Amino acid sequence: MIRAEAITRNYGEKCAVDSISFQVSAGEVVGFLGPNGAGKTTVLRMLSTYLPLSGGKLTVAGHDVSAEPLAVRRSIGYLPEHDALFDGMRVRAFLKFCGEAHGLDAATLSARCSQLVERCELSSVLDQRIGTCSKGYRRRISLAASLLHDPKVLLLDEPTHGLDPLQVAAFREHLNILREGRAVLFSSHVLAEVVGVCDRILMINHGKLLLNEETEVLRQRASEAGTDLEGLILEAARAPRAEVSS
Repeated sequence: MIRAEAITRNYGEKCAVDSISFQVSAGEVVGFLGPNGAGKTTVLRMLSTYLPLSGGKLTVAGHDVSAEPLAVRRSIGYLPEHDALFDGMRVRAFLKFCGEAHGLDAATLSARCSQLVERCELSSVLDQRIGTCSKGYRRRISLAASLLHDPKVLLLDEPTHGLDPLQVAAFREHLNILREGRAVLFSSHVLAEVVGVCDRILMINHGKLLLNEETEVLRQRASEAGTDLEGLILEAARAPRAEVSS
């Protein structure tokens, strides 16, 4: 579903993403880790066609992001770190607007809205203006909007930011439902959250790919090294600026 081949992104003379390669298959939830400024958001923006590549090849759901950007956008659900919402709109109207922008017919849009309002627990704020909603509700509104068109690829950037512990637990359950038939790339700063839901972990730092391994393999490796998974991943993050093969 996602295939990155030596993708690179430069900002002038600065290389933000340095020739990294990875894949995310259907049914797989992959955690995307890295400190601030590592290049995670740049990768997500290239995947969403917001930023062009400086080099390499990137395909999403079989579509090349450079040659077929509109097809890529139809295939992805993108939840950015900072919610892209219209504060003056009511929640119900906003979801309808997003569905119509994706070209959903009235019957499909109604069914998808009903399903997502229930899953994201939005019924109590449907007629409320978005600007008056709490941070947790705003996050759930954004998630519902990103799922309306039933995308095959989900790009989640800090998806639980602003949610309380109960809402985080509900999100994890929801993610297990969403993963079927979809490729999910889950970017987060919260290590415990990533290892709790992800099948595999990618880590980048200074634009280089430092880690690309299944979570269970990493657990076993940590046990053999006499440390925990968090310690193993932190050690990888402190590695020199050379790509580490999985």
